[in-house]
Amino acid sequence: MTPTGVADRQLPLGEEVFLDHVAHFVRDREAAQAALVRAGFAPTPVSIQVNPDPAGGPPRPTGTGNVTAMFARGYVEILFNTADTPIARELDAALVRHPGLHLAAFAIADAAAAHRRLGEAGFRTQPLVAMQRPVDTLAGPDVAAFTLARIMPGQMPEGRIQMLTHRTEHTVWQPRWLAHPNGAHGLAALTIAVADVDEAAARFARFTGRPAAACEGGQAIALDRGRVELLTAEAFGRHFPELVIPSLPFMGACTIAVSSVAAAESALRRGGVVSRRDGDRLVAPFPDALGVGAWAFAEEA
Repeated sequence: MTPTGVADRQLPLGEEVFLDHVAHFVRDREAAQAALVRAGFAPTPVSIQVNPDPAGGPPRPTGTGNVTAMFARGYVEILFNTADTPIARELDAALVRHPGLHLAAFAIADAAAAHRRLGEAGFRTQPLVAMQRPVDTLAGPDVAAFTLARIMPGQMPEGRIQMLTHRTEHTVWQPRWLAHPNGAHGLAALTIAVADVDEAAARFARFTGRPAAACEGGQAIALDRGRVELLTAEAFGRHFPELVIPSLPFMGACTIAVSSVAAAESALRRGGVVSRRDGDRLVAPFPDALGVGAWAFAEEA
């Protein structure tokens, strides 16, 4: 289950596909933010997401806000409800299943081209959408802007699975937010328990445009940076015996690349977060405020 993906830059070029970020859907933003701190992450301030008004009026709230833990490669996000909108109701519906990971976003260089490819691959697509959120920088207020290529709900039961093109790398990955006490520097893999590995792998292969290959207990899709692992419930349970799968499919774990597993272990211990060694990696269930699931911390070149 060693993640692969060799591109060593923040954003993709050409037709590359990166595992960009995953998101926890949470009920209590303050408790979730505090849980990240306990686990040795240094989260960004709260930001409320908006859509630009095509008529030129004030930006319109999307219905969600976020807090992020930004890495030198990728990031982890907390999403919470801020208004009664369709996207916020989607978040609330996921929380009924369980709080935790419900979103995986793949970075591509050209959202419009990805949008066309998804349609050609048989997915029912939603219109491209430009989104932004206010951010503070050392130079003053600014925005983080990106374009989303999304499919209609229900086609990827694992969660909100989407493509995006970042427009403002300099405001999203500010150097001051990239250092973490636990040594985290990259989002390396997402592990999902599914009922039918072959069916799910074929769908994710169509979505990402990358082939699936057999791995222990399932199939995996190696991207140009990062990896998606689709495991049987039995195999997932062997790797993460401390977790009870609430229902299938279950976006249950993500692998975080760290500079030192020992340093990560010390940071978790200081925050009162339980962990265990599993070979050359460290497994830690999410604190309750972040939902059901686990991190696997691993040193990765």
